[in-house]
Amino acid sequence: MSFDARKTAWVILNSLDHGQRTLTALMEEHADGPQAVSRRDRALLQALVYGVLRWRGRLDYFIAHFSRTRFNKINPKILNILRLALFQIIYLDRIPDSAAVNTAVEMAKAAGAPWVIGYVNALLRKTSREYRTVSFPELSKNASAALAAGKSFPEWIIHRWLQRYGQKNTAILCDAVNSIPPITVRTNTLRTSPQNLLMKLERDAEKVAQTPYSPDGITIVNPATSIPNLSGFQSGWFQVQDEAAQLVSLLLDPKPGETILDACAGMGGKTGHIAQLMNNEGAVAALDVDEDKLSQLEAEMRRLGIAIVSTHCLDLEQGVSQLPAEGFDRILLDAPCSGLGVMRRHPDIKWHRSEKELAKNNARQLRLLENLAPAVKQTGFLVYAVCSPEPEENEAVIHQFLKKHSNFGINEHYGQLPNEICQTAITKGFFKTFPCLTQMDGFFSVRLQRIS
Repeated sequence: MSFDARKTAWVILNSLDHGQRTLTALMEEHADGPQAVSRRDRALLQALVYGVLRWRGRLDYFIAHFSRTRFNKINPKILNILRLALFQIIYLDRIPDSAAVNTAVEMAKAAGAPWVIGYVNALLRKTSREYRTVSFPELSKNASAALAAGKSFPEWIIHRWLQRYGQKNTAILCDAVNSIPPITVRTNTLRTSPQNLLMKLERDAEKVAQTPYSPDGITIVNPATSIPNLSGFQSGWFQVQDEAAQLVSLLLDPKPGETILDACAGMGGKTGHIAQLMNNEGAVAALDVDEDKLSQLEAEMRRLGIAIVSTHCLDLEQGVSQLPAEGFDRILLDAPCSGLGVMRRHPDIKWHRSEKELAKNNARQLRLLENLAPAVKQTGFLVYAVCSPEPEENEAVIHQFLKKHSNFGINEHYGQLPNEICQTAITKGFFKTFPCLTQMDGFFSVRLQRIS
């Protein structure tokens, strides 16, 4: 059976609605699974899935405007058919409107009652003719509604950003989040140099360039193949990692011979960088509550040629009694968070988060910090990081922690962070990046030191 990018995109969008699997996992399964997928089909699949998720709010505005059925009464699977078709009509110039409509009608035949087919056909044909005439809410009367519809964001996010950044900067931030980011990788300097990796990758992509701040970062535009098939990957020459995440490890500034804890290691992006900065000398304990992630981390360390990492499956929310009593020189807490800072790479986050979660995240993040505090050696460092711009997950956590722990303070020596980024991204000891200012993911980080 030949690969059908549109039907596969529909399956992925439907699966995301159930909330049981991540976008990354679904894309890997369907685009890099057992069946052969051409570069062209993979590109179309990615454009459809990410495009619909990126512009879902705007697409839904048009659907609600033209639909005779109340929006909240539309079957979710039919809604995803409409979104896919409208995305092609509005955003993909190479696909004729008639082809997008006909494909949607065929998909509807397999998904609903006969009347649904006519509904899909009529709505799409009318929308394709008239969507340019639709008026959005007026900025002067309701800026939150206007930007939510026009820029395709949930209104609760827009409302928060308007309060903090103002209308102009919120619009700029929305545009940056909606832009398609390049792939960013970090050179594994245990195996090669950034210059050698650049030369090797030049044959595999439309454009490669060194990142402006991280000394080991490289951006890749339009690679000719999937990441595992790029030159140097199997030899462990690089890891995929956004520049902002690379800078967090530079702020931690681990030294060869030290004992380091990566407290929420996941699949090892920062773990690998920490070991690399230590020149593979010392000891890194990688903790996570997910055994599957730790198994993938171990495989990743082998690929990279890293020998100083040990993995430990542990729920840090239950305390750290199982950690070594002598403690750690440095601890990185890349805490679980809303992920609102990485929406340009993971646009599904827009539609699967709520404002209520921020308070819950705050409580969890504070609990993790408090549990880790005793494990920091005297004069040692504790770096807190999240990929979120929201105050509840940022300054509020740190202020609450410091209020209870007078033996810690913000350390204003910024490790190996380049001076150029320090001048633009650090305020009162807090390190913040934004896609609209630094062309990288939105991260917050702070370096704390145990002072007694």
